[in-house]
Amino acid sequence: MSVDPVSLSAILPAAEKLPSLAPAQQAAPGFATWLTDGINAVNGTLVKADSEVRQVALGTGPSLHDVMIHLEEARLSFQLLAQVRNRLLDAYQEVMRMQV
Repeated sequence: MSVDPVSLSAILPAAEKLPSLAPAQQAAPGFATWLTDGINAVNGTLVKADSEVRQVALGTGPSLHDVMIHLEEARLSFQLLAQVRNRLLDAYQEVMRMQV
């Protein structure tokens, strides 16, 4: 009993067209992408909280309790973002003070 070898291209004709990405070729998201995503997330929480405050002022929308929770989340996320910014500025200034 003999078994004929089967090539991958016979099973998947499009397999030859697929790019072969080695783990070293796949780029991880950079620091700028991470920072931009974080800023966008904080902005989203601030916009959502502002929208809910407007809805409560008009008498529609979620309960005041939920709005206060979202406002506190937005405040805390903004404070965290401000602290990250401060640390980044301190690190930048420290690097600029280094003598080459």
